[in-house]
Amino acid sequence: MDGVGFSLAIGALKALAFVYDVLTFPIYIILQKPWRLRQLSRSIKGIIVDIEVEQSKEFIIDMKESPNAIKNKYRDPSSVLGKAKAIQEDAKSVTYRSAVQPKEHHITLVREKIDTMAKMFEYCAKKYRNKRCLGTREILAEEDEVQPNGRVFKKFVMGDYKWKTFGEVNELAASFGRGLVSMGNPSGKNVAIFAETRAEWMVAAHGFFKFNIPLVTIYATLGDDAIAHAINETEVSTIITSYELLPKFKKILSLTPRVQTLIYMEDQLKELANLDGYKEGVQIVKFTEVIAKGDDIRDKVTPSVPPTTDDIAIIMYTSGSTGVPKGVILQQKNLIATLKGFCDSTPIYETDVMIGFLPLAHVFELLVESVCLFAGVPIGYSGPLTMTDNSNKIKRGTKGDATVLCPTVLTSVPLILDRISKSIQEKVSKSGSLKKVIFKFAYEYKTAWKRRGYSTPLIDKLIFSPITKLVGGKMRLMIAGGAPLSPDTHEQIGTCLCLRIIQGYGLTESTSCAAVQDLYDMSFGRVGAPCTICDIKLVSWEEGNYRVTDKPYPRGEIILGGDNISAGYYKLPDKTDEDFFDADGKRWFKTGDIAEVHGDGVFKIIDRKKDLVKLQAGEYVSLGKVEAELKTCPLVDNICVYGESSKDFCVALVVPNQQNLKDLAAKIGIVNKSFEELCVNAAIEKAMVQELAEHGKKSKLAKFEIPAAIKLVTEVWSPDMGLVTAAFKLKRKDIQERYKYEINRMYAS
Repeated sequence: MDGVGFSLAIGALKALAFVYDVLTFPIYIILQKPWRLRQLSRSIKGIIVDIEVEQSKEFIIDMKESPNAIKNKYRDPSSVLGKAKAIQEDAKSVTYRSAVQPKEHHITLVREKIDTMAKMFEYCAKKYRNKRCLGTREILAEEDEVQPNGRVFKKFVMGDYKWKTFGEVNELAASFGRGLVSMGNPSGKNVAIFAETRAEWMVAAHGFFKFNIPLVTIYATLGDDAIAHAINETEVSTIITSYELLPKFKKILSLTPRVQTLIYMEDQLKELANLDGYKEGVQIVKFTEVIAKGDDIRDKVTPSVPPTTDDIAIIMYTSGSTGVPKGVILQQKNLIATLKGFCDSTPIYETDVMIGFLPLAHVFELLVESVCLFAGVPIGYSGPLTMTDNSNKIKRGTKGDATVLCPTVLTSVPLILDRISKSIQEKVSKSGSLKKVIFKFAYEYKTAWKRRGYSTPLIDKLIFSPITKLVGGKMRLMIAGGAPLSPDTHEQIGTCLCLRIIQGYGLTESTSCAAVQDLYDMSFGRVGAPCTICDIKLVSWEEGNYRVTDKPYPRGEIILGGDNISAGYYKLPDKTDEDFFDADGKRWFKTGDIAEVHGDGVFKIIDRKKDLVKLQAGEYVSLGKVEAELKTCPLVDNICVYGESSKDFCVALVVPNQQNLKDLAAKIGIVNKSFEELCVNAAIEKAMVQELAEHGKKSKLAKFEIPAAIKLVTEVWSPDMGLVTAAFKLKRKDIQERYKYEINRMYAS
């Protein structure tokens, strides 16, 4: 399409849209009542509860008043929050609390005196006994499939989801717990789970909770040394794993002398026929055999010591973005506190269906799934190899898990959403000129009306419905966590998939709970206000030049306090004392994250202490902030920015998007080169630096923040390489060690 044709097409679409808007506007304004959404979006979500100065504390709000009374008293949000005169010039910290009232499920937890996970699931089993609970997709066969290039891949022929009811899952968990006890694992003795996310994982966890057996969670993507470290430190003798991961123990068992029993979750198609290579004397048992043992002794073994609120529920090993993974001690009360907080902030209903695929060894996924279970929501499990119709293990003509399950709720991490965003951009760029024009117009039209509080049902139906089918066609809510989500990705995914994305902020040390974005918040790039069970204290960090007296918004380090805060790190008393403390009747945790607080009490993460680098000229560079902005460039799949205090510029290691890199090469006249050849081409590197500089300027990065030199990396960083965590956070030290020659070369050049 030439320039004239393009202009005519845009003009015709605008004219058609104008006529449509004039005819339908009165109907939409009556039916959708957009002023309500705008009002909810602007509402106060967090309030100041005290300000600490050098000599004393001044309490600003009487917390005996209800949030509604506070709202009426302070009709102007800035009179309560973020107003310079409300925060004295000598203030050192400001503490914020949720302005939200506890909701139905939170009230139920309190009323029913549910203070442990064992009591929680017993309640669910009684209330939803015959309702679908946990679902597993049936694998009918594995067949060879010839690809267009002649290669042959193994693909699954898939059936329907097979479901266990809440009552059945409760019985299975009880039987599994009894079986463990009968095998020599009494209450109080640690047992580890090292397995992918699946229904059996959740069954095992609730078996542990019933019998007060501390659960040690280990990411399935950790390296052998990190796995052995977690097993040895917690002194476990029994490990639950899966058929797929069992072979890893041929090597790991030689590093873990205390392990006596491996319990494995069976494969649907394959039997374990060969036990060669495993350490002699180690017992290998099927998951179903443990359940059968528990069934046989149903009347003989009962929880002799039911868990109390202060008992250890989980020792959760972090994925280790810095150094050796640490075991975070999570008590029963921590899990229940987060459950209450998430119930208040996460809009999940009994009519929903959740698809579970993030690691259950990640506290974020575990607690969101727990909220779903408490609300009576069925969870169907999936994995990256079978989730969509185009996933690697799905045979042609067979539907992916999302298409079959049609979920309404999904958790995700920003990197996955960035990939979906780039996939959408790539498909649009490859479409014809007319389709590009129509899509661009529809996207801009929808985003313009969304910002005013309106939905666009006709545009959704005509333009975006094919994209929504990527996740089953009925998805209404995505919950993002694990890292900051780019505002551009947030808006694009929400617009194209016709759903709401709410992002939250939390850490393993805070049982994943701290702040969650309000459902009606129409802004992007913010992580929400404090949850109802957690106070957020903002403390000035003088070295980084972040102060709570900053204008227009208070800034500082986030310190979290509440019943969701961990007891500390397992067998690391010095590190526990360094990061945790008790004050004002609360447990507190120093996060190291830097935030600013807006006028409605909503937080925005702007930096991290450990990511801050001071360059030679004295400028501070937030590596995480720069990476988050540059990662939205279509040419970038992943990026790690590096800076040295002895230099006056930054450098970056870039994992480029293969197709977009080839398009860039063609643009500057380089064709018929492989991806690997392009990544070592000096002209391509130069062009990439220019593209990143332009993208950085659009993202309002300062000149000194934009990398002056880059190295294109051909390998995709994945958790099994040890360069990113299971939540896809960069492991900076490992990346810098692996590419130290390239970093030195960039600085030398």
